[in-house]
Amino acid sequence: MSVDIPWFEDFERGQDFSAVPAVTITAGHTAIHQAMFGDRFPLPLSEPLCQQVTGEKGCLVNASLVCNLAIGQTTIPSQRVMGNLFYRGLVLKSPVYVGDTLSTRTTVVGLRQNSLKPGREASGMVALEMHVTNQRAETVLLFWRCPMIPCRDPAAQTGHADDFGFMPSEISLADLSAAVPDWKYEVYRDQVRGRHFADLRIGEQARVESRDTVTLAPELVRMTLNMAMTHTDATRSVYNRRLVYGGHTISMVASHLSRQFPAMMTILGWFHCDHVAPVFEEDIIETEVVIADKLPQANGGIVVLQVNGFALRDEERVKVLDWKLAALFA
Repeated sequence: MSVDIPWFEDFERGQDFSAVPAVTITAGHTAIHQAMFGDRFPLPLSEPLCQQVTGEKGCLVNASLVCNLAIGQTTIPSQRVMGNLFYRGLVLKSPVYVGDTLSTRTTVVGLRQNSLKPGREASGMVALEMHVTNQRAETVLLFWRCPMIPCRDPAAQTGHADDFGFMPSEISLADLSAAVPDWKYEVYRDQVRGRHFADLRIGEQARVESRDTVTLAPELVRMTLNMAMTHTDATRSVYNRRLVYGGHTISMVASHLSRQFPAMMTILGWFHCDHVAPVFEEDIIETEVVIADKLPQANGGIVVLQVNGFALRDEERVKVLDWKLAALFA
């Protein structure tokens, strides 16, 4: 007996898709993720520094890896996804360290069918709310995402027309401040070279010179238990070629940020993150960044970055990512 994989008509508001299994993050996860993306964030790389700054025994887990594992756990309802359109209001409410175990509850909170057009089979957008907790039942992540799912009936008319405005594209300063961990920021400033919070200026912009080529896309999908078929099976893709998982693109761009801002401590949240065009393996990814705002805290502060990612392929430069995020600096 096969497992039922939902089509758009099968979704109802309030459905709960709790992830099985939970995932304990090991040094193996961090090593594979590091090999794929080459992040240079200091705290996940140096155990002595991490212990001195955070007071924890294990290394901090890279924020991109945390998000990828959480997103992978939310793909039980979106295995038929044609593409994930966007993420909203993601806040890393508690730091994650190697050895922590993540569990995710995914809830359907909105449904909207796309307009029927000649030559295009029916599909719809599913608003999902994700709540990620650790082994102590502490909230690690809370966020929303929106996959586009095909209908079983190519001519279906479901009547679903929810307004998705409830998914926040902004995060309040209070919510961001509450997520700032109680670390020893002065130790970090003393030991990590690079520009810290006081050294950055609003309005600064840069095109990160070092670009990167997308490889090992299915491997990240498998490691993070992502079940979306379009990422591993070209015959299930609307592009007739494997679609690169959006988190792969985000992680690659985040790695570029670690080169541009070598003293960045971690990524604290995503105001919004929109996939504005598809990415395919062997695309070259390029990143542009602007410092949009600075939000001082008791120690260091939060830097708001507007980031655009581009894919270079076949002599084209295509914008693929529109990402506004909050980064933590000492």
